[in-house]
Amino acid sequence: MTTAEKILQAAKEGRLLPSAVENLTAWRQAGLPDWAQQSMDELVERGGWSELNDRFYRYLEFGTGGMRGRTIGVVAAKAETGKIDEHGSPEHANVGSNLLNDFTLIRAVVGLYRYISQCLAGQQCPDRPKLVIAYDVRHFSRHFCELAASTWTRLGGAAVIFDGPRSTPQLSFSVRDLKAHSGVVITASHNPPHDNGFKAYFTDGAQVTSPHDRNIIAEVDAVPLSVLPGFLAKDISKVVIIGHEADNAYLTAAAQAALDQKLLRQSALRVVFTNIHGVGGWATVPLLLHAGVMVTEVPEQVAFDARFPTVKSPNPENAEALVLAVALAEKCGHDLVMATDPDADRMGAAVRNRAGKMDLLTGNQVGALLADYRITKYKELGWIPLAGSQSAVLVKTFVTTPLQDAIGHGHNIKVINTLTGFKWIAGKLRGYEEKLCAAMGPGFAYDATPFRQRAELLLKHSSFYLFGSEESYGYLPNDLVRDKDGNSACLMFAEVCAWVKLRGLTVPEYLDEIYLKYGFFLEGVINLYYEGASGAAKIKRILDAYRDSPPRAFGKAKVTRFQDFGREKFYDADKELIPAHDLYLVTLSNGYSFAARRSGTEPKMKFYVFAQEPVKSLADLTAAKAKAKATLAALKALIEADARKRAES
Repeated sequence: MTTAEKILQAAKEGRLLPSAVENLTAWRQAGLPDWAQQSMDELVERGGWSELNDRFYRYLEFGTGGMRGRTIGVVAAKAETGKIDEHGSPEHANVGSNLLNDFTLIRAVVGLYRYISQCLAGQQCPDRPKLVIAYDVRHFSRHFCELAASTWTRLGGAAVIFDGPRSTPQLSFSVRDLKAHSGVVITASHNPPHDNGFKAYFTDGAQVTSPHDRNIIAEVDAVPLSVLPGFLAKDISKVVIIGHEADNAYLTAAAQAALDQKLLRQSALRVVFTNIHGVGGWATVPLLLHAGVMVTEVPEQVAFDARFPTVKSPNPENAEALVLAVALAEKCGHDLVMATDPDADRMGAAVRNRAGKMDLLTGNQVGALLADYRITKYKELGWIPLAGSQSAVLVKTFVTTPLQDAIGHGHNIKVINTLTGFKWIAGKLRGYEEKLCAAMGPGFAYDATPFRQRAELLLKHSSFYLFGSEESYGYLPNDLVRDKDGNSACLMFAEVCAWVKLRGLTVPEYLDEIYLKYGFFLEGVINLYYEGASGAAKIKRILDAYRDSPPRAFGKAKVTRFQDFGREKFYDADKELIPAHDLYLVTLSNGYSFAARRSGTEPKMKFYVFAQEPVKSLADLTAAKAKAKATLAALKALIEADARKRAES
């Protein structure tokens, strides 16, 4: 029986999905390199139907974080693995339409180029499409970067890459700074080592949103497999490579995240920092040192390493990823621990409590602390009125703690809620920029206007963005960068900790001050991982079941409101329509609530659960914390059990 016959037989027996058969057959007939052909044939010969389903049942999709997926399959073929290099990388990124590899990456680059070219075609004197590419430390990241740049220049565009790994926020800044038409970061952020990704950015330095994302996807889908072989050999002779000059420009911008740098020098703050084998140290450490912070790095985690050998997951959301840093802080008596993920767009932290031990903070807690401090400081410095202003804006996602809504409203600041993903927060910044440019008239240079002067103009003619964040450890101080910035976040949070230290308080005590003003808020997350084709079907069943048969109660708490962002129309505080999305917000009779959505970056279903208890005095706070913790745990268990049942129904 031939390989083709075995594929058809597996399809008849229900072992291969129809879409997997279609894509696998097309790839086997596309004239791909011998190693790729051998790998597909080997998996067929071995009867690796589950692996082939996962690899070929679809093409990688653009989600909230762009295109992200495995580069190394669960089961790898010998021809793919080849010779392992000194960094633990296989010889080739694995074959599959649902994997990030040379083939899916080239299709993405060609599609992106075609769309950018269409956007420029209407200009009187169209420029060559200019692309800036950054990459992190993951398997194949440098290779993918060079392959993307090579493909772009062969298509007729201008490509710029960095001389080494750089962070995602630096790419966002550089797109604007270099006046590029688009940008790409090769990263899978905090995902496991076997993953990598392709994050696409538009001319404003933000990740692409509708309609650009849909139009790019349409162009990518239109790229035939027969086109790919002509781009597989890399040629970077026409690619521009940049280094320190671009770094200095970004660092100058990132340093403006600090509102009152004298606090950092006065406090003699001592910080343990870890980049968890990623790029964070490249910018974060210089930023902190220049601001007067004493920094100690975790020696075991300084070196770039795609395997992330000292952690189970390079995600600063996970306590395990900060174990070495916390131990070092305990040993040395430092005030603060901060960690960034591999591409340095997220930041996690631990702070010393009154008993002298290190407490891990959640992304929601860090975001609330930053929001309250920065609004307070902006008022103190005279950037915004003491009474607040509805032209001053705090931006957050729907799945981020409602404590930030309470803080913003308490300061008389406008609060904007967006869909999940910083591209939506950046979209609000783009709107505020466009409104100001329209008010100022032709010739106004937004980026060339000093930040302080720009803030005054935005407050008068548009909206001045004070701070933005999402619960998943992402924070953005200003509009100089258009994606979450772990480097700036470290500087911002160090300033908060310095201010707290000079007041003679601990950070947990400052957090309690906030709770006494607005009530106690506690959050929890449920992650239900469902990998591969079968997992995608389970996630879809949960989403469909919520829409078709919304939950009515969880224990004694009845559902009092069910909001379906896919069927209903919702508007933000700027009176702008929120795009339709598979997001559900559920409010319960006990005042608690939760949100449900599919992750845009990982194969999982996510539930964000929000607890809220009133607090009248410091004496009430301990009881409120205990009640919220117990009620939240019980509610999470009920939500998860219901979701798992829906996934299997």
